[in-house]
This record gives sequence, C-alpha cells and structure tokens, in this order.
Amino acid sequence: MAGRVVHFEIPIDEAERAGEFYRNVFGWKVEQWGDVDYWTASGGSGDGASGALTPRKSAPEGVLVYVSVDDIDATLDRVKQAGGAPLTARMPIPSMGWSAQFRDSEGNQIGLFQHDPSVQA
Repeated sequence: MAGRVVHFEIPIDEAERAGEFYRNVFGWKVEQWGDVDYWTASGGSGDGASGALTPRKSAPEGVLVYVSVDDIDATLDRVKQAGGAPLTARMPIPSMGWSAQFRDSEGNQIGLFQHDPSVQA
C-alpha cells in the first residue's frame, strides 16, 4: 500500500453547497466529522482513495493528496535529500495513524499518511 494516494482534501467555501455538489455529481456520502469543520467524502467502488471537504483556509493552495508511506520520519528525510522541504512534523490522527506535509522539488504541497491504529491523541 505504500506509495499509493490514499486520501485527498478538497478546499471549499460553503459546506452545504459543496456537499450537495459531490453527492449529485459522484454519489459520494458526505458527512461532517464530529463537530469540526471537516466533512468526510466517500463513495465509488474498488481501492480508490477516500477524502474530505475542508475549509479553503485550511488548504489555500488547492486540492491536497496524501500518499501512504511505511515510515513518515524516514520519508521526510528522503524528501530533504531529494530537494523538497518538510512543512510539518508528523502529527497524530487518533486511532488511524500519522500525517505530515511537505513541499516537493516543484513547489507542490503533498501529504503523507502512515497507518497505525494504535496512535493516541
């Protein structure tokens, strides 16, 4: 599973409008995640990535993709060696794993995800 796009975040301005759009266009199930400004988006079939709709202020550069890795810290080291720049240290996602973001050699912002259901808040 490492190296595969596993998650995406689409920046939005209006949650209800965006949710309705993606429900109508793709048949996605769009639901607010708890009481935070974050809406999970899932649907389709197969092994495709799941995603979320997030306020534009949280993703001002546009759509963000997350790539699965076996070890975020080692991957961030390789990012630096290859001419990229880490934007965040690894951050916990309780009961799911770890995430981090970096800027690639072309200036694109990319996310990383390391699966680890034992992660606590």
